[in-house]
Amino acid sequence: MDDTRSAPWRSWGDDLDDASVEQMRRACSLPVAVRGALMPDAHLGYGLPIGGVLATAGAVIPYAVGVDIACRMKLSVWDLPADRLEDRGDRLVRAIEAETRFGIGASFTERRDHPVMDEDWSITPVTERLKDRAWAQLGTSGSGNHFVELGVLALDEPELGLDPGLYLALLSHSGSRGPGNEVARHFSSLASALHPELPRELAHLAWLGLDTEPGRAYWLAMQLMGRYAAANHELIHRHLAEHLGVEVLAGVENHHNFAWLEVHDGREVVVHRKGATPAGEGVLGIIPGSMATPAYVVRGAGSEASLRSASHGAGRRMSRKQARKRYRWDDVRDLLRERRVRVLSAGLDEVPMAYKDIDEVMAAQRDLVRPVARFQPRLVKMAPSGEPPED
Repeated sequence: MDDTRSAPWRSWGDDLDDASVEQMRRACSLPVAVRGALMPDAHLGYGLPIGGVLATAGAVIPYAVGVDIACRMKLSVWDLPADRLEDRGDRLVRAIEAETRFGIGASFTERRDHPVMDEDWSITPVTERLKDRAWAQLGTSGSGNHFVELGVLALDEPELGLDPGLYLALLSHSGSRGPGNEVARHFSSLASALHPELPRELAHLAWLGLDTEPGRAYWLAMQLMGRYAAANHELIHRHLAEHLGVEVLAGVENHHNFAWLEVHDGREVVVHRKGATPAGEGVLGIIPGSMATPAYVVRGAGSEASLRSASHGAGRRMSRKQARKRYRWDDVRDLLRERRVRVLSAGLDEVPMAYKDIDEVMAAQRDLVRPVARFQPRLVKMAPSGEPPED
């Protein structure tokens, strides 16, 4: 396609790989593109890079949202002292093992319940078909970089309605599971069929007009997947808290694979954040590092330059295949021991060395967010080694 009318875009960070930069450039060459931004955790994705933000006019791009629709973060602060991770660690481990399920097709023997399953799943044929599968997977986590962690939250100043100090907290990362994946692939295939004029390198960026039936259907399905993803996290956090008999003192959560209708530059646009955290002025969000490095609770600065967005994590330094080929658990044990991290299960593709330095990423976006709390993982649960990623 002709790139002479490319929409403007900006990037943050000094070590962005050429492939993600090229993907961002191509995305901004779309006729529906208005403006873009590339976050410092960016790496190669399908169509739009992970860490890419794209504003479009009157159109939504299923693969610019991503296949794990509404992948999100949730943090709960408990009324347990942080040192319980030491003296009651085994009890906490048993709770995590009992109340979480990970991996492709993961489900509970006895289905969990949530009002999201009482909603109208017949809003589109694809969501109607997926309702039973969604119920089976309700309250579970995916594979790849999805996790449930218990750790220490440090507050240096009053925030989240809490006094400064150290708290035991639960942090989770996952999305809409298999149903979200199916919704994404269904509507992306439909969009591709409607735009045969797109060259091969832009095929994953086919769009649906919001004024068309397919566009409206995808929008409804995406919103439902957002509520379903939120329900998954809610159940994980609720069941773990009930299992342990703890009170939740505070919480933070946010999507980072989604599309929003927002006003920028005086016009309403669709803002796709594929692996990017909403960072409107004062808005709370969570930016994780890796299994051995901190996550940060942040408040957005409301930067219009980044379309009010920030990174969604540290970002991968190498591909999953490269990480599995290069590392063994023996390469990680000393670091985990030093950081007092116990990994209950995970794949080698999630070792800390596969990720960028989270503190360098945070420094690169100091104009986009302000850290207000720091979470250090101590108990980490992810999909067992060998599970293919869902994100």
